[in-house]
Amino acid sequence: MPLYKDVETTPDYPKIEEEILKFWKQNKIFQKTQQYREKNNKGWFVFLEGPPTANGLPHVGHVLTRAVKDVVMRYRTMKGEYVNPRRAGWDTHGLPVELEVEKALGLNSKKEIEEYGVAKFNEKCKESVFRYEKEWVRMTERVATWMDMDNPYVTLEPYFIESVWWSLKQIWSKGNLYRDYYVVLYCPRCGTPLSAHEVALGGYKDVKDPSIHIKFKLLGEDNTYFLAWTTTPWTLLSNVALAVHPDYDYILVEYKGERLILAKALQMVLEGNYKIIREFKGKELEGLEYWPLFDFVKPEKKAFVVVLADFVTLTEGTGIVHMAPAFGAEDFEVAKKYDLAIIQLVDEAGRIKDEAKPFAGMKVKDADKKIIEALREKGLLFREGVLEHAYPFCWRCDTPLLYYAIETWYIKLSALRENLLRNNEKINWYPRHLKHGRFGNFLEEGKDWALSRNRYWGTPLPIWKCENKHYVCVGSFKELEDYAGPLPKDFDPHRPYVDQITFACPECGANMKREPYVIDCWYDSGAASFAEHHYPFENKEFFEKTFPVTFITEAIDQTRGWFFSLHAVGTAVFDSHAYQNVVSLGHVLDEHGHKMSKSKGNVVDPNLIFTNEGADAMRWYFFVSSPPWAPKRFSEKMVIETRNHFLNTLWNVYYFYVTNSNIDEFNPYDDKFNRKDSQNILDRWLKSRLNHVIKTVDSSMKNYMIHTAARAIDKFVVDELSNWYIRRSRRRFWRAEMDEDKIAAYHTLFEALEKTVRLLAPFIPLISEAMYQNLSKGNVAAPESVHMTDFPEFREELFDDELEKSMGLAIEISSAGRAARATKNIKLRHPLQELVVVADSEKLEYVKPLEHVLKDELNVKNVKYETDDSNYVTYKLKPNYKNIGPKFKNLAPKIVQELGRLDPKEAAQKLAEQNKLTLFVGGDQVELTSEEVEVETLEKENYVMGQAGRVKVFLNTVITSELAQEALAREIVRRIQTMRKEMNLDYMQRIEVYIDCSEKMFQEIEENSDYIREETLATILKQGKGKTKGYQKKWKIKDEQITISINEAK
Repeated sequence: MPLYKDVETTPDYPKIEEEILKFWKQNKIFQKTQQYREKNNKGWFVFLEGPPTANGLPHVGHVLTRAVKDVVMRYRTMKGEYVNPRRAGWDTHGLPVELEVEKALGLNSKKEIEEYGVAKFNEKCKESVFRYEKEWVRMTERVATWMDMDNPYVTLEPYFIESVWWSLKQIWSKGNLYRDYYVVLYCPRCGTPLSAHEVALGGYKDVKDPSIHIKFKLLGEDNTYFLAWTTTPWTLLSNVALAVHPDYDYILVEYKGERLILAKALQMVLEGNYKIIREFKGKELEGLEYWPLFDFVKPEKKAFVVVLADFVTLTEGTGIVHMAPAFGAEDFEVAKKYDLAIIQLVDEAGRIKDEAKPFAGMKVKDADKKIIEALREKGLLFREGVLEHAYPFCWRCDTPLLYYAIETWYIKLSALRENLLRNNEKINWYPRHLKHGRFGNFLEEGKDWALSRNRYWGTPLPIWKCENKHYVCVGSFKELEDYAGPLPKDFDPHRPYVDQITFACPECGANMKREPYVIDCWYDSGAASFAEHHYPFENKEFFEKTFPVTFITEAIDQTRGWFFSLHAVGTAVFDSHAYQNVVSLGHVLDEHGHKMSKSKGNVVDPNLIFTNEGADAMRWYFFVSSPPWAPKRFSEKMVIETRNHFLNTLWNVYYFYVTNSNIDEFNPYDDKFNRKDSQNILDRWLKSRLNHVIKTVDSSMKNYMIHTAARAIDKFVVDELSNWYIRRSRRRFWRAEMDEDKIAAYHTLFEALEKTVRLLAPFIPLISEAMYQNLSKGNVAAPESVHMTDFPEFREELFDDELEKSMGLAIEISSAGRAARATKNIKLRHPLQELVVVADSEKLEYVKPLEHVLKDELNVKNVKYETDDSNYVTYKLKPNYKNIGPKFKNLAPKIVQELGRLDPKEAAQKLAEQNKLTLFVGGDQVELTSEEVEVETLEKENYVMGQAGRVKVFLNTVITSELAQEALAREIVRRIQTMRKEMNLDYMQRIEVYIDCSEKMFQEIEENSDYIREETLATILKQGKGKTKGYQKKWKIKDEQITISINEAK
């Protein structure tokens, strides 16, 4: 009785996958797998989910991320580790959420949000972050990613916020959380400062800005001006000083009736004639005063004075820098040093304040033109132009950012710079160059983290302040109750509710109010390693056992996003790295390498792929196409090609085994099919190759080299298991008697297929499960799922390096021989008399034992072995005049002459081995490459050459009458096999064959009738028209029209 469930020849992968998903759900396979590994494990593997926000639909990039997380966790589980936690997470706070809600509600400013109501607005934010939760869960399940989606960590939950508060209290206690009025990059659209890593996410764009030179009139001197330059005219309204470099040379020039002061090195900005009156060092200008360009405000401190600053350069401008400390970090530092006034004439919405009446209410960039016109009218505009330069933009709303002085809370990462760098050394980065490149360089900068946000939906900053500027940082809800009294049972720590909580200052008794900020949402996700466990309030031992986490992975843009925030929080709170291994994923692009976007119409819907090709085909494409960190071109066509190449080949192997096993009623677990160590060279080779692949895959996956592992399996299944082993073993399976060799072939193929399915389980979990459920029949000890089995182990005793080398050479020689046949259009069905293999003696010794393989593969009668190819090919050196002439000029003719004196064969050999050819021409040493000299090979008559590395093959192309008859027999076999397939005959169905052809042709056919009958399972092979009920088909062979008739034998 057949053991296995019959397998379809053409699988419907999506249908099979849906059936497996149903099987997993009904039988709680994920839960059982976790429970089993919890009790039976070799250690823990700790995963942390980089939490997405479910206010947008998942795309193909998210499928890649889910797939990479899953393949690693499945592999580790099968290696005996307990993956815990294996939990999903949702990122729910921050600007991304607020902007979506603003758009939905038609709100355009913070003022409008407050008029709408902060409580109502935040409630809408809370609703929006779960809008597409079902779609995210479905995508995660459909792509076969096993994560606990029923109990995710959620950053808006009170337990999570309380842990975040605790961590901020730790940083506060160490003196690393402080408030300062300072210049930060600020988004006027969002009305909040941004951190350095957020700016890195938004990046810079090339923009065109006004480029103007302005004259500042020297106080007390007629007609004398400082000449300065700026690309931000709107900042001139808030000018308080001019900066010069103390050590640079400056000049006073007479130019067009005016006197101008500027750097000597930049005098080229003056067009036409001018006269240098005086030269002096910059430090001599310190303290000179000038008339303000505009007098909208009267400064309470010193202003409109020349100061010294080392940041002044001579690369552009005039060597005199206009300073507006409210809009420049360097300006701000110099202003503090000189105790200068700070004039802030721009509000938090990025509009000019009312004090500057002619420009009041205008957005700063819109005010540029009007300010330039005002300067022109005052006679203070020296020159006007346009400059294209890089400028930072908001990572969420794409608004140009402003450098803007504002009160902000900071984490003092500058004090932790060495700790951050030291902890980075403990992390394994994939790819490695990020460690000391993009990530390490960012740590080197050591910028303080602008933590507070002037927004509404986020974790509230847990700092209270009284009117006497005393501060309290609250580290828990219990501590807040100690200060303010009992909290409601359903306490919501978000705004506006937490804003309403006040208490007496423990220092002076004055009323304390919370600082009206929320924190950077990147801090939330950066705290996930402990906040997901509500540490330290709960799960203290669990957290301490699982920190730092073992593995994280997200897209490359998270290098300065989540990867940074995790590392910064881990260092600031615990002085530890937060993760041990990080895989940074490349972006998924369209098939042409362009970024996917709805506006371009090149977005691929992952659900379309799931429906048409299946999730496993998509996963396999991602794994095998390129390293995880490389950008990936993607299209449905590419997935189809990958499916056809690999999945279909794998399925064909599976189909071949199951179908033949059922015909022969083979059961690998039945004692009557006694398993002995096979002496068949193909079996020994396949077992060795399989073990080699197991070792490669295991080693690669341990080091997160997913692509290397996938490619090793791909090559094994397609090139070795299918195209070599099964193709060369077919006759063993089709043999009528169940002898030892046939049983050995079945056992070998079963072992290879069963272990390959387990190797593939982490990569293509659905199709591998479907195959496992069938292949495990007969094994009473088989676990319920392939994902509950152990990963295959490398067995040293089955590894045979010499046999692998021998068979590898045979495969290469066969491939080269087939390519040689193709150059002369000689079909493989046509036998040839002789194959000559030319290689070094060591290689020949490896391949000689497999001579029968070469004969069969290349359909030749004899094989000869040579170490010298002189009898079969001649070499000719051809100078490439097009390249030699320009490179060697006058030496070129002599080089060509010298080439003519060389032994072509020796020269060709040196060029092949060394990738260069060294000549001595007129006392000069000259090196030529294949760019300058080509090697032309000319085969001897009646031979055709092929090459595999340093092995050459030559086929004798003379076809004798005996060879022609054999070729005819193979042509007949091919036609009969085609007809068998068209009749949908079973593999083992015997047939009767009748051939209606000329007497002469049939006589030639009869010369090889035994071969034809054996290959086609024909019991009868006769000349004639055959029975009327048979299947007939006309063919043209050797210019003769023949008819072949086939009947099923009784």
